[in-house]
Amino acid sequence: MGKISGPLLDRIDIQIEVTPVKYQKLEGDEMSETSEEIKKRVDKARKIQQNRYKEHGIFSNSELTPSLIEQYCKLDNKCKLLLQNAFEKLGLSARAHARILKVARTIADLDNKESIETKHLAEAIGYRSLDRKYWKN
Repeated sequence: MGKISGPLLDRIDIQIEVTPVKYQKLEGDEMSETSEEIKKRVDKARKIQQNRYKEHGIFSNSELTPSLIEQYCKLDNKCKLLLQNAFEKLGLSARAHARILKVARTIADLDNKESIETKHLAEAIGYRSLDRKYWKN
């Protein structure tokens, strides 16, 4: 991790630390989504994005410009407060702000929701863990 600079890591949308899985968890009876079910959700989310952005000449949330982020990643007051608290506690950058909103929009699309909800935003913030764990200001 010491070989990656903070500014470079800041350009990566999703950053998570993966911990080893305990053997007992692998042997558990917990049902999870199949690859086919996940593929269906992803395909549906991609179609939602393609339809949403067809007039803008882009295909996915990752291509959103600042003005399009403002248009398509609107937050209610509860979400704004959550994001503000995350920035204050984690010391996130302006670049991280745009990336969090794009990822939250994608999570909402995968959940088949028109608007970004608190749970989508919280999950997206959670995907920014590495930059502040290893490169705190």
